Amino acid sequence: MHQHNPLDDAAVDPFEVAGEAAAHLTKVTGIDRHDIALTLGSGWAKAADLIGETVAEVPASEVPGFSAPAVVGHVGTLRSIRLANGKHALVIGARTHFYEGHGVRRVVHSVRTAAAAGATTMILTNGAGGIKETWGPGTPVLISDHLNLTAASPLEGATFIDLTDLYSKRLRDLAREVQPDLDEGVYTQFRGPHYETPAEVQMVKAMGGHIVGMSTALEAIAARQAGMEVLGMSLITNLAAGISPEPLSHQEVLQAGREAEPVISALLARIVERL
Repeated sequence: MHQHNPLDDAAVDPFEVAGEAAAHLTKVTGIDRHDIALTLGSGWAKAADLIGETVAEVPASEVPGFSAPAVVGHVGTLRSIRLANGKHALVIGARTHFYEGHGVRRVVHSVRTAAAAGATTMILTNGAGGIKETWGPGTPVLISDHLNLTAASPLEGATFIDLTDLYSKRLRDLAREVQPDLDEGVYTQFRGPHYETPAEVQMVKAMGGHIVGMSTALEAIAARQAGMEVLGMSLITNLAAGISPEPLSHQEVLQAGREAEPVISALLARIVERL
């Protein structure tokens, strides 16, 4: 049943596949260049309807290198949206998670495709667990930095990329012009798909992390490699294990996302207006 994905062949250049994907998007959308790209994670999808006029919507499985999402609650499309300022945004509703076991190339293919399509700004969003007790479910938080605990990297061979200012301070400041009380924190990517243990959450806290999740860090590294400016945002859907008095459930995460979606989507749309 699994369709062959060119990225699974180690001899294939992943940037060539991204180029083919971008060329396919140009052909089916009629848009030569997308200026910004957004990956909309749990709770953020409604932002796509608010940022502008949808020019085209493409099933991800028709675009070279993409596969249909494995997770319930994630949509599997790429959307081209014309913004009010005349620029175009590529909205990625087809995230491949590292825990799906397809390898890092497929995880970061969406980001590389966005770069090949001309995007210079990459907005990465997710739903995640919070370690700060002041963050109730439904709180949007800016990502200031990350801890990559996947033991993997999207970079292949002797490719050295500086990640000192990976999450753009300029873009975080711009987000705070829209909502001055936005807090920020260090995002920690685990492999998943199991949630973290209370001991792992305490480890992250000791290491300086504030947010735990299963996406984003690997994508951000690939975005930096491609020369893009990165804005990361987490929706805190639950307090992390051991911080939360309740056991964690995927249903609860989806529910918190649904409840916060109108508010955070409107916030993200206002941020996009300023880019």
